[in-house]
Amino acid sequence: MQATATTTGAQAAVPTFEAPPTGLSLHDLVPVDRLRAVRGVLMFGYLATYLWWLRAKGLPVDRISVAISVGIFLVCAFIGRSWRTWGVLLLDSVAYCLMWLSYEKTRGTADEGIDVFGWFHLDFPLQVESMRNIDRAMFLGHDPNVVLQKHFLEKSVRWYDVVASVTYMTHFVVPIIVLGVLWAISHRQWARFMKRFATVIGVGCLMFVTLPTAPPWMVGDRKYPYQLFSPLRRTAGRGFNHLGFHSFTNDYNIQLSNGNAVAAMPSLHASFALIVPAFFLPWIKPRWLKGVALTFPVIMLTSLVYLGEHWVIDGLVGWAITGASFWFWAWRERKVRESRALSARTSLSLDPATPITTPATRPT
Repeated sequence: MQATATTTGAQAAVPTFEAPPTGLSLHDLVPVDRLRAVRGVLMFGYLATYLWWLRAKGLPVDRISVAISVGIFLVCAFIGRSWRTWGVLLLDSVAYCLMWLSYEKTRGTADEGIDVFGWFHLDFPLQVESMRNIDRAMFLGHDPNVVLQKHFLEKSVRWYDVVASVTYMTHFVVPIIVLGVLWAISHRQWARFMKRFATVIGVGCLMFVTLPTAPPWMVGDRKYPYQLFSPLRRTAGRGFNHLGFHSFTNDYNIQLSNGNAVAAMPSLHASFALIVPAFFLPWIKPRWLKGVALTFPVIMLTSLVYLGEHWVIDGLVGWAITGASFWFWAWRERKVRESRALSARTSLSLDPATPITTPATRPT
């Protein structure tokens, strides 16, 4: 690449960059990837096996199973890559595992408080009525969870039960699949997504510990002393069971018993449902398609409320955290770009106010 300057009358010189002519083709500059077909075959086989497993064994929802499945995908996608690429993948995998270990640790202590270096113990009060009161204030004295189950939950499984179950379960796999695919396609975009994703999880973990919250199903369950309204039915696996994924439903019920019920504020289901479409929104051109993509987090929050898993305010706070994460990292990335542009101008001895144009935008 060489820099040239063009002038038009009294107009100041504007630096432009033009590629020197060469007789080389793209194949002369880019090495032939001889294992590309092998990776394609392996990933196709992985997809076929995953779909078979989904039907025969059910959807893996625990962190270890999901991590193993994504790890196998990455191995298939990186066959033949350089050792440096594998090293970067290893470091990223360690950071990924540490993120989830921190999540599980803080989520597990949501109702136990915090030991500060063994010196003293911090306990945070369980929120039982506060979130319900906020929901009732937003919905003019009505409990959205109770209203939805009263009007729509029936003995037979309806189409919206299936939609609610499938939407709810995407939380366990879709963000992780996106992370895996982005890593295989573009490490830069993976890093951008990961920064936003990890920030949401970090803020969520902090709130799990400092703001433990009883979810709607708990405050209505007769096994607990709260009983703020009639018992709600936890039917998140109902739609999947109707579709024939019986083994998955049993595994999911085991996961429910192992989780911390009061790690409910904010709703990471709602956060993750927004973070995926929001990240890809700039690449979606038709406005109507942008609108369709943004209906997914709305469907997720509606499903969470209908299934009795979260208060509406849980989801709204989750969305707010996601929005704040995107704003912060967009601002930070813009600052980094501006700093690098200034450094480049300084290295080229250019006036910081002088625009740099490409041949396509060269003034005439």
